[in-house]
Amino acid sequence: MRTTHLTAIVSLIALAAISAFYVTTSPAQDADMPAARLPGAKPVIDASRYPTLQAAIDALPDDGGAVRLPPGTFEISEPLRISTSDVLLEGAGTATHIKNVNAEGKSALILQHSSGAENRKAELWRVRLANFRITGNEKSGHGIEARRINEIFVEGVTVSYHGGDGIQLYYCYEDPRICDSLVTYNKKTGLNLIGCHDIVVSANQFEENQDAVRCFDGFNLCMTGNNLDDHLGNGVVIENTYGSVVSGNMIEECRGAAIVLDRDCYGIALSANVIAHNTAGGIQLRDAHGCAVSANTFTIMGVDALSIGPESGRITVTGNNFSDSYIGDDKLRRAENDRSAGGMSLNGTLDVTVVGNLFSGLRPKALAVKGKPSTRILFGGNVLADAVSEDDKLDASLVTDNLKPTGGK
Repeated sequence: MRTTHLTAIVSLIALAAISAFYVTTSPAQDADMPAARLPGAKPVIDASRYPTLQAAIDALPDDGGAVRLPPGTFEISEPLRISTSDVLLEGAGTATHIKNVNAEGKSALILQHSSGAENRKAELWRVRLANFRITGNEKSGHGIEARRINEIFVEGVTVSYHGGDGIQLYYCYEDPRICDSLVTYNKKTGLNLIGCHDIVVSANQFEENQDAVRCFDGFNLCMTGNNLDDHLGNGVVIENTYGSVVSGNMIEECRGAAIVLDRDCYGIALSANVIAHNTAGGIQLRDAHGCAVSANTFTIMGVDALSIGPESGRITVTGNNFSDSYIGDDKLRRAENDRSAGGMSLNGTLDVTVVGNLFSGLRPKALAVKGKPSTRILFGGNVLADAVSEDDKLDASLVTDNLKPTGGK
């Protein structure tokens, strides 16, 4: 009997303790829980819950939002289209693979105002593409085609095997950014910038496209820290563009030239690039004025490492190294049949400063003077090792204080 009373008392005490716990803790827990959704918050669209990727994109509200792409391979035969501002389209890295199987020249992803108009009123703002892979085939169109998208941001995207350009930005006028992406094996240009302004192209890898990067009819290109390798055409082609910098890039083994400036370029700095083993030349200044070529390393170039043509002038060339594959102790790294090492050529140009450069092991000339006379050239304070120069052919110029090999011109 006493045991029964004792058991009952213990049970009552335990029940009271549990009740007290809930009474004291529940308000605190409730206080930590939001009473309602954050004002202004939009739900993230999970594309895995929709029948197609386009259906998920179409679920975006008119004022934008985010679409998350799941891992998987997703074949498309018609372009995916984004026609809203303030959009994030983000995948799960290369585990998210959008594969364009279209064989009629259609692009994989098109960013454009719903009106399709070609004027400043038909622009979108702030579209970001991130962390997915998008591929095509020889008969497909561009990979990413963006038309009149201001502040477009492409980051961590792999763009490969398209029949057109990898990425084409058409009059994406304000502040386009292409960063940390891989652009490879596209039949046309890797990154084609048409009519863009205040452009950042940084820390990308480009391989085996036709040309790697083209920037036409724009200004303020900042291209830094990229790796360009094995292109079937040129590395970087810039036309009708001013106020830009191409710096700290590695440009190797293009069948064309490493960098081409043409069609009224001016005010451009080409600096601290490694330009190596390109078949058709290094930097070609075809139509450029007021430009600086400084602190670049030109090594084992097939032909002229730097050429300045008759439509170019007012150029500064300083602090560059033009070299073959010499590694010291009278040794060359390259085999006998791979020892091309082009130097610099001037062809009918005017007002050029060539100061403080080193020319070594170059064939046939460290400085070649071609075509019409080049005049008002300052060729001074340069060092020539195992190389000869035609600086004596310069007209109305100053050639002074150069160190040349014994017996060299």
